[in-house]
Amino acid sequence: MASLQQISSPFIDVAHRIVWATVATVDAANRPRSRVLHPIWQFDGERLTGWIATGPTPVKVAGIAHSPYVSVSYWDAQHDIATAECRVTWHHDDDTCIRIWNLFKNAPGSVGYDPAIIPVWTDPTRPEFAVLELTPWRLRVFPGTMLLGGAGEVLDWHA
Repeated sequence: MASLQQISSPFIDVAHRIVWATVATVDAANRPRSRVLHPIWQFDGERLTGWIATGPTPVKVAGIAHSPYVSVSYWDAQHDIATAECRVTWHHDDDTCIRIWNLFKNAPGSVGYDPAIIPVWTDPTRPEFAVLELTPWRLRVFPGTMLLGGAGEVLDWHA
């Protein structure tokens, strides 16, 4: 099994290259609910954290209130896969919302975007904008080359 230090960089490389992830929650009846979201990941040398800029819709709020865990899955046409099983925390405070708004706005490449392009997100301090913090307890990076010929290395980590 890989250490968090060993898996963080390959995980972020795959996630930020693919950009869009399927994020699944469960509702009050324990039925899965998935949606496509755009996380950004940061590793500080000790802790990997994901951030999602999102609207606090009634469905998302209820699902996370029922179970504060999500499954985040990336896949591309080359069959590269990165998954993160995470505890999730809502943030509505101005400091966090402004910081994450700017993180996305100033991020390089396709992982970055200006949140103001979303019509209802005119300002990070408005109630229509919120942030989800992802704290992974399990990660996996599975290169498509493993499926197509056995080359590469599968990396797994869990807390």
